[in-house]
Parts: sequence; structure tokens; C-alpha cells
Amino acid sequence: MTSIQQVLKKYFGYSEFKPGQEAIIKNTLQGRESVGIIPTGGGKSLCYQIPALLLPGISIVVSPLIALMKDQVDALNNLGIPATYISSILTPQEINRRLQLVCQNHYKLIYIAPERLTSEYFSRLAETIKISLIAIDEAHCVSQWGHDFRPSYAAIAPWIEAMPYRPVISAFTATASDRVREDIIRLLSLRNPSIHLIGFDRPNLHFTVMKGTDRKKWVEYYLKSHVEQSGIIYAATRKEVDSIYDYIKSWGIPAGRYHAGLSTEERNQSQEAFLYDDIKVMVASNAFGLGIDKSNIRYIIHHNMPRNLESYYQEAGRAGRDGEKGDCILLYSPADIQTHKFLIEQTTSSEERKAEEYQKMQAMIDYCHTTRCLRQSILEYFGEKDLPENCGNCINCTQSYESRDMTIEAQKIFSCIIRMNQQYGINLVASVLKGSQNKRIRELRLDQLSTYGIMSNMTIGAISDLINMLAAEDYIYTTAGQYPVVKLKQKSLPVLKSQARVILRMPARPEIVQEDSRLFQSLCALRREIAQKEQVPPYVIFHDLTLREMSARMPQDYDSMLAISGVGEIKMQKYGEQFMNIIRSYSLEDKSSSHMESGENAAPVKESKPTKQPQEPKQPSYLISWQMYQTGSTVSEIARQRKLTYLTVQDHILRSAREGFTVDWREIVSEEEEACILKAIQEVGSERLKPIKEMLPEEISYYAIKAVICRMELDGCTDSKDAADEFFFFKQKTAYEIVQIQGEYYVLIMYIIMSKDI
Repeated sequence: MTSIQQVLKKYFGYSEFKPGQEAIIKNTLQGRESVGIIPTGGGKSLCYQIPALLLPGISIVVSPLIALMKDQVDALNNLGIPATYISSILTPQEINRRLQLVCQNHYKLIYIAPERLTSEYFSRLAETIKISLIAIDEAHCVSQWGHDFRPSYAAIAPWIEAMPYRPVISAFTATASDRVREDIIRLLSLRNPSIHLIGFDRPNLHFTVMKGTDRKKWVEYYLKSHVEQSGIIYAATRKEVDSIYDYIKSWGIPAGRYHAGLSTEERNQSQEAFLYDDIKVMVASNAFGLGIDKSNIRYIIHHNMPRNLESYYQEAGRAGRDGEKGDCILLYSPADIQTHKFLIEQTTSSEERKAEEYQKMQAMIDYCHTTRCLRQSILEYFGEKDLPENCGNCINCTQSYESRDMTIEAQKIFSCIIRMNQQYGINLVASVLKGSQNKRIRELRLDQLSTYGIMSNMTIGAISDLINMLAAEDYIYTTAGQYPVVKLKQKSLPVLKSQARVILRMPARPEIVQEDSRLFQSLCALRREIAQKEQVPPYVIFHDLTLREMSARMPQDYDSMLAISGVGEIKMQKYGEQFMNIIRSYSLEDKSSSHMESGENAAPVKESKPTKQPQEPKQPSYLISWQMYQTGSTVSEIARQRKLTYLTVQDHILRSAREGFTVDWREIVSEEEEACILKAIQEVGSERLKPIKEMLPEEISYYAIKAVICRMELDGCTDSKDAADEFFFFKQKTAYEIVQIQGEYYVLIMYIIMSKDI
């Protein structure tokens, strides 16, 4: 057994190294410099900790975060390895005490931030003690093309060059593109380093992207289903961290929060409680987690889409560091794109840097929309090749998909992009294809195009998703920048000429299953009971088609119940568990009956008299209007076909929205109209419609006003005037016109404007 293996076993308790560790350690002990690209959980810390124990003198670890230093030093001291850190959270007296011990060679490892490394005291210290190794952790921070650029890293190389001798230098990071790797070598002045690129794959992690879901409700369900597990929920801004944290606390789930706006004391308390399992859930901005060595994190939930895949994979990789299973779940919303556009414009100066950030963001968007293996998409991004098409451990490889010929739909989209001269973004292209009455479309005369309305049978959201999917499959692309436009790629041209087909993996259509009539009657009975308590007709709870599908598919968990037609997030929260309990009980009875029929404890069964079938209620009128609206019929067409007034159909659509059914709001009210309506509400309130209408341009209808008020109610705004006041506070606070308000997402954008936690 070699000395490094003895150290591995004695101090760390392992018999074998992880891939790449031993080669890097041997390289360092032989005096050669190294760059280690090791994925999160790959054990990069051992690559400098073991050499530090075997080399003479002390080793310095440059680390960007106090949290990382403290965690690793605590862990090393617990193993009997003398280590310390120097940081701003220590008193001057404590810093002096530790530095005196450093001069006495009391420690083998010193963790320090790059800012403090260049102080005069440390420069003198290098002349009095033997420094054998300088390990630079999170080395991607030295590159402006990295995902977490820190200018202070640029001072490391000059400090090393000024030393009277040169220690061995090792640089480590979890993710780095070719460009970033080149910067690490050049900007840290590494001398002929060996490059150790360890495979990025983490086979124990299950990747999921969720779209079109109520994110807070989904998180609530997930946490309540995993109460004994530790996990991190990442959010984009301080405001959102605080909001999610408050929600979780209201559910009775102990949680902590972490962002740069909190006091050092509160951040440290939350971190300690999380590390020691006093709390299981940490809600945090991306300021939390870099270097956090907690092995039993079972899930990472991204409440918002991260800005790039480097950040996402590093943060997701904090799950399952012990090799056990971990869930990596990304809750995607189109509003996230607007969030990151704003952040890019706010924090980046050079145009070249902006363009790079937009390209990275587009790769992240493509990941969220691809139907290919998610693991394959990530690993290909980091340069790995010859990967299997099915990993068996991501949502795209485990849920039911089918190959579907989408050539006709793709041709319609490509044709529309060409007829719009490849000058507009995804939302406007989708609106033209839908045949939207959006004011801007009329102003640009895009309603005169031959492709206007040729996909009226689909919602704008569905068309946008399909466009994004085609971008992820390399048929089209969006330009970089604040206002990206959609353009065709070479791959789309044969499709337009009918020389090639577009076959996409799409979610499989549910197979038709015969309902169980006995279960159906039980569900009807529960529906009547709930309806009587709430004093509403039974169909308001669920209509028959929904109960019939429940009795056929027998959903027994959150996701499968949500997949039932007519079960939205709102009704799921109100009634889902009660109906699932009936289904679960029925399922157990059914299994018991099967055992009895096979001779196990068989007993005579009395014949029951046939019961009179209850008369099924008719489907409510407003749902019929909504269903016609969803299939592409306009309000006027529905009114004409159903012989109803135009106003009645409008009310049907808004009532459906209040009942939890999906409505494409942008088909009712444009962004510009919504802003005008909100301004009017700010002045006169929302109690009466007429005063609002009198303050608006003539072309803005009562229907649009009612739609805005309805949406605000659904977003939880009990006082529409207060919400409008908040909206215009945001408009006055920002000097930028780059933020385009995206419907219900304007509150999220306000949070970003008022937050400094970039």
C-alpha cells in the first residue's frame, strides 16, 4: 500500500480513489502543476488535502467563500488534520492568534480568500514559512467567460510571481468550457500544467424539467412528500427567496434561507442548521452552496431557470454527493427568460460579454425544451461524445414518449418566420400563427400574411413550446441579445421543400382505458358530499368526464392526478387528496377481492340489489364555451354557434379561468393594454368598471379590463389598486425600458428590480 493510499484510509476512511484523484495527487507530489476539472461530488478537495499532508511546510487553499472555508476546516479538524481559515468574520485578535500559529507551523492547511492573500502581511509571511502548495479552488472565477467571474482572482498570479520561490500550483473547478480552461492556465500563469478532465456524468442523479405548473404548489407537494430528506431550493432573487421561505414556513415545514441581503449572523445560523440537519430545507439564491460539503442532499429544486448550464450543473450536482440517488428538478417558466435578460443587461458591460451570456442562456432554454435525454444534453454541452440516447434516469427517458411526425406543423412555422422576414421573436411568431388580434400585429399588418391564423387550433403557448422544441433540435435559432429574433438554420430548408420530415419525440397520447363503474359511483358520491358542504352544484367540483377518467386511470399520486383532464392545480389542492383516498381504498379492496377469488380466505358474498343509477348532471354551459375556445373558436364564433350574447361568452371564459381552467390571456389583452388598465386602476380602483373605461383609449374593451382584474385575483391580489400601485412603483424605479412586462410575471420582474442580489 502506497503512502497516499495510507493517508486516504487513515484520515478519510476510503479504500479506493474516485476517478482522476490519484493521478492528480501523484502529479502534485512530483512537483508538477495541474488543472483539475472535476464535477461536483467528484472529490476534488482530496486532490489538494492529501498532498498537503504529505508535503513539507504548509499549503494554502484559495477559496471564494467563507462558507466553503469554514465547512472544510471544521471537517479537517474533526479528522485530526490541523487546518484553519482567515476571513472577515473573525475578530482582529483571532486573526492575529491564528497567524501566529501559522508562523509556528501549527497548521498543514490555511484557507484564505483571494482578496486577503495579496495583503502585505501574507506577502511577508511567504518569506518566513515554507509554502509547498497553493491550491486554487473554483478556478473558473478567474475568467470573465466563466459563470462566476471574480476580479480578485486576477491578483493571484502576480502574488505568486512575487514570492521568493514558487510552490506547486494546482487549480480546480467543477465546470469549465475550453475557453475558460485556457483562461485558467493563462491568467493564473500555470507552467505546463497537466489537464485532468474527469467525466462529468453523475449517474445517480435524476434530471427533470417541469413546465407549465404552479411552482409554489408543486414545491409544497414535493416537500410534504419528502419531509425526511435534505434539499436546496434555488430562486433567482432575494425577494423570491424570501417569498418561498415564508410559504414553506406557513406549511409548517422547518426551513432556512440564505442570500446576500441577510445579516452575516442569519446566514451563518441557517447554514449551520442545514449542515447539522436541524432543518431539512434551505431556500437560497446562488450565493449559497459553492463548496458546501453536505453529502446527504437528496434533491435540488431550481424554482427558476438558471442563466446557464454551467451554473445549473454545478448547483444540481450538490445532490447525491454520497453516491445515493438525488433528484435535480428545474421548474421552468418563460418569465425566467425575461428575468435573465434584465440581469444580463444590468450586470455586464462589454458587448462581447453580453453576447456570450445570451448564447449560454439560449443553451439553457434549449435544455428546458429538448425531448432528448436530458443527461445527454448536459454532457454534450461539456464536450463529451458517444453518449447513449437513453440514460434511463431522466424524465425524458422514463416518461412515455412517442415519435410523432410534426412536418406539417414545422413547415407552417418555418413559412411564417420567412414571411415575417426573420425579424421577430418567438411570441410574436406564435401569435401570428394563432391568428391573435393583438394590437401590435394589426399595426405591423402581420394579419395580412398568408400564414396568419394557420395554427388557430393550438394555443399560443403550445405553438411557442413547439418553436422552442424546434430550436432545441437545431432547425431554427434565436439571435443573441436583449430582443432575440427567430431565424431558420440550414437544417430547416429541406423540410420547407418537403425533402425531409420532422420527427419529434412528443409526450405519448394517453391510451383510452375502460372506466370502472363501481369506482365511478363512489367518486360521484364524494362529489355530491363536497358539493353539499360548499353549496354548489356537483359539476363545479368535477364534471363527469373527469370522474370517468379518474375511475379508468385510478391516479394515486400528485402527478398522475394532475394528468387527468379537468384537474388543475387549484382543484388538485382543494379536492385531490380526498378523491385519491377513495381510489386508493378501492384499489386495496380490489386486491383483497382478487385474493379471495383465488381461494384465499374465501367466503360467500351476498348478492346486492342493483342500485338505481343516479342521473348525471349536464355539463355546465360555461365549460362548453371554454372547450370551444380552447379548440380555436373565437368569442364571436362561439356566441353565434351557441346563440349566446357576446358578453355571456366572455363571462364564460373568465369564469373558467377562476375555476382553474387554462386561458391564454394574451389573446384577450395585450401587454400595452394591460399597462394602461393597471394605470387606470391605480387612479380609480377596481370596484367599478365604468370609471376605469373612461380613463382608457377607446379601443380597450370592458372584456380586457375584466380580464386584468380576473388575473390579479388569481395571482392572489385581493386589492387591485394596491397591486397597480406596486406595479407603477416598479415602473418609476427603473430607468430601463428593456423589461417587457409578461402578463402574470410582472410581479416577478418587480422583485428583480427591487433586489440587488444578482
